[in-house]
This record gives sequence, structure tokens and C-alpha cells, in this order.
Amino acid sequence: MRKATVNRKTAETDIKLTLNLDGKGESKIDSGCGFLDHMLTLFAKHGNFDLTVKCKGDVEVDYHHTTEDIAIALGQAFKEALGDKKGINRYGDIILPMDEALILSAVDLSGRSFFVKQFDIKANKVGDFDTELVEEFFQAFAANALINLHIKQLDGSNAHHIIEGTFKSVARSLRKAVAIDKDNSDQVPSTKGVL
Repeated sequence: MRKATVNRKTAETDIKLTLNLDGKGESKIDSGCGFLDHMLTLFAKHGNFDLTVKCKGDVEVDYHHTTEDIAIALGQAFKEALGDKKGINRYGDIILPMDEALILSAVDLSGRSFFVKQFDIKANKVGDFDTELVEEFFQAFAANALINLHIKQLDGSNAHHIIEGTFKSVARSLRKAVAIDKDNSDQVPSTKGVL
């Protein structure tokens, strides 16, 4: 089983996170932010990852530190759980519809961090969650997981749908990328021999 536990404590947040890449999509999320809890629950379900997150953060300020630090911990957990990456598909992509929103995402579990995004979210907030934090989340996640992540909003006007579609899309792309290629389960998918 490809699992990882990350404990991250700063002056701004105290996070305990566990991840199982070979899970059943089960989650227990308590970030202190209802909207982020909803997105992480969707992420676990659509990625087929088991995920627990407990975060005590300075939410009286806003959700910035909580969102970014959970993404850092989640990225670190992905990197650790993947191990030497032997047998993985490495790549994953999807174009995912969420009502009027349409989100493309593609990942390469390359061991190199790169994040490219194209969002057009008109609203500044969904509930009390700042929509600009979506970019912060995935930037921090990609940097700490050491993955190449592309997200492109192809259509959409409702901020909730765009963000929900993004979390689902990235989870589905990651699900494909971390899956074991049965025909090459003893090989690292790179001519370098390492990822």
C-alpha cells in the first residue's frame, strides 16, 4: 500500500494529514473551512484516495495559510507515497464537465515541479472562501509533490462549479497517473531510469 503521513506545524497552522493512494475514496476532513473541506472530500472521492486532514489554522485572519499549508502537506504526502514511482502510468489527463464549467487538467509525475493555469473566475469569493486561493492551493501542491500540473478552464461562469470542477478534474488526472501499469509494473516510466 502506498501511504504517507505528514505532520506540519508552523506559527500559523498545525496539520496532521494521511494519504493512501490505493484507497477507496474515503475521507475525513476538518480544515476549519467548510468550502475547502468540501473540495478535499471531492478530491479524495474522485481520486480514489483515502485522505484524512486535521488542521488548526489562523482562520480568524483568513483561509490563506490553512489552504496553502494543507496543499504543501498534501504534496509532500503524494511525493512520499509514490516512493520510487516504479510501475506507475506517470501521466494522466481529463476534460471534466461540471454543469456549465469545463475543466482540462493534465499531470506528469516527473519529479519536476511546474504549474500552469488558466482560470477566469469572476467572483472573488464562494461563501467566505477567496477564489484566488484555488491557484495558491495547486501551486503549493505541485511544488511539493514535484509534479508537472496543467489546469485550464475551457468554459464556465459559476465560481463554485469552476472550482469544484477543478478539484475533481485534477483528482481524476492524478488517479490515472498514480495507477500501476500492469504491463510495466517493474519499471520506472522514464528513459533516465528515475523520476
